[in-house]
Amino acid sequence: MVVGMRPSSELPVSELSVVIVSWNVQDLLRACLRSLLGDLGQAGLEAQVWVVDNASTDDTPAMVAGQFPAVHLIARDDNPGFAASNNLAIGAILRSTQHATRNTQYIWLLNPDTEVRPGATAALLAALEAHPRAGIAGARLLYPDGSLQQSAFRFPGLVQLAFDLFHLPPRLYATSLNGRYPRRLYEGTIPFRIDHPLGAAMMVRAEAVAQVGLMDEGYTMYCEEIDWCWRMRQAGWQALCVPTARVVHHTGQSTAQVPIHSFVNLWTSRARLYARYHGPLARQMARMLVRAGMRQRMRGASPEVAAACRQIVQTWETVR
Repeated sequence: MVVGMRPSSELPVSELSVVIVSWNVQDLLRACLRSLLGDLGQAGLEAQVWVVDNASTDDTPAMVAGQFPAVHLIARDDNPGFAASNNLAIGAILRSTQHATRNTQYIWLLNPDTEVRPGATAALLAALEAHPRAGIAGARLLYPDGSLQQSAFRFPGLVQLAFDLFHLPPRLYATSLNGRYPRRLYEGTIPFRIDHPLGAAMMVRAEAVAQVGLMDEGYTMYCEEIDWCWRMRQAGWQALCVPTARVVHHTGQSTAQVPIHSFVNLWTSRARLYARYHGPLARQMARMLVRAGMRQRMRGASPEVAAACRQIVQTWETVR
């Protein structure tokens, strides 16, 4: 349920909107907003900035309202998941443009555990402007120490599933076998074509969203951006990674609060994704891999982890 939200008819409209969904990461969200607003100001860009808070218990809504009064705050008293919360703000943004003289053309989805480096917003906008068939553009993500975090991937298949389930040679994890793109592409300055970006920092074209629809809320957590990009690809849109758009990502700060629940959500979402985009033979082979991988993970595991593994296997057996 939404506790507080301004009617969309009262909101100013700009060509760029930013949406951040937050849960119990007040300090990280504060740093994210400061970096974002600093980058917007330095680049001379105008944007609506939205925060959707999913029933945080750390006074996040009060912090946002007090320290960032220009941000449009949606304070929920429940946590419906990443896709549903983003959709709530995206829907309001798109509705607010229907009778406005300036339409929102781009929507930037940011995780609250990100920090925007100078020039990132402008770089993403420039890439989408230069590539009119690009429906989505992802940033180059960095770990807090400045090292590269893989942020662009090929659509997942059976081989990538095996990498996630079993211990394979370490030298292969950063290769195309595991759906990765060459490091040299990240080190360049030219946007490159990808299948999908990591959802932590991705900018979407409003026209593409209007065509393919919002994110699928059947994914409570994880895989939403993969499904979205797959649907965009089917509709004729492209995806890009923009290496000059640098964003620091403090990975998994929200999901780490509920590790077993997040583990189940990850594999439940993957079951939904594979059922939707792969044929019967691939789905059967995927189920076999998941059964074997979860059996291996159960050996010596705690009762909670073993129960989660059994639940995951059951989900993969029954999802259609």
